[in-house]
Amino acid sequence: MTHKRDFNITDARSGAAFPVKVITRASRTEIAGLSEGFVKIRLTAAPVDGKANAQLIEFLADQLGVPKSAVEIVAGNESSKKMISVSGLTNAEVEARLHLTEATDDD
Repeated sequence: MTHKRDFNITDARSGAAFPVKVITRASRTEIAGLSEGFVKIRLTAAPVDGKANAQLIEFLADQLGVPKSAVEIVAGNESSKKMISVSGLTNAEVEARLHLTEATDDD
């Protein structure tokens, strides 16, 4: 079964920006594909005292091969739905490095 792709990584002023949906307190940290137009990311951290946001930035920097300083949460700091900006990468580079595919389950 194929899924309509409604996800977009957009070119930002100095890189790329994309929406994520974070699921906290997961059994492991991983990219869980695409769901409802968001990159779905599972994190082991709890959403307390900024721990999940810090883990998200560290995880995305590692997956994208950029320094943590290149990854920024530009919207949604206190929400499970966030907008991420990555400096120094194009939208095509982000998509390729994250190996994005459509998720089949909804959390």
